[in-house]
Amino acid sequence: MSPRPEHDSGSPFGAPSDRPGDVSVQASETPAADPVRVLVVDDQELFRRGLTVLVGARDGIELVGEAGDGESAVEVALRTDPDVVLLDVRMPGKGGIATCAALKAVMPSVRIVMLTASDEGSDLYDAIRSGASGYLLKDASLDEVAQAVRLVADGQSLISPAMAVKLLDEFKQLGNAGSDTVTPPRLTDRELEVLRLVARGRSNREIARELFISENTVKNHVRNILEKLQLHSRMEAVMYAVREKLLDLP
Repeated sequence: MSPRPEHDSGSPFGAPSDRPGDVSVQASETPAADPVRVLVVDDQELFRRGLTVLVGARDGIELVGEAGDGESAVEVALRTDPDVVLLDVRMPGKGGIATCAALKAVMPSVRIVMLTASDEGSDLYDAIRSGASGYLLKDASLDEVAQAVRLVADGQSLISPAMAVKLLDEFKQLGNAGSDTVTPPRLTDRELEVLRLVARGRSNREIARELFISENTVKNHVRNILEKLQLHSRMEAVMYAVREKLLDLP
């Protein structure tokens, strides 16, 4: 599977104008965007089946498979090549965190959204360290789940508002516990600027506007930051940066 570059969109939704009198390209001349390919992994069959039916009915999303445990999740993912995996955190046997790490090891470009009934900060922290791009509670609405799929497929990171405060608290604790004896990889001044804006939740488009550079240049900076820090996701990069006191969060 070819790697997908990390990128952001200013808006996850968009539609061509169809008002009378508008001049637009004929539909046949504008190729439709490929649907986001989704794999659902949850050991609770009723929840899993319901999610596959409801999310799969959404425009722009294609369900390519489902799995009930971590071991089969990796097998199904390798066979179906999903863009996004909706993955339960709490599963018997190989749990969601271990499955997330295993999926990222064999499919580095796959995006993973963790779904859980737990609001434990430690679960969120472990999920991000394992390479998850999104984290939602299971009581999220179907619209929120569908939007999360589209956002992470577009290269963004996402957590539910209910978890944001817990994550910020974890950042602060990591910053206070940071070691002064380990020298972190050196980032350029521009990379630090980009990282600070990523930490504030800015998209690539917003960062490009603020720094007066192109979106492609932002993408290159983000990729270089992740490579230098040997990390998998934007959220994990921010956690690392706060732990090493590269950033100051309010």
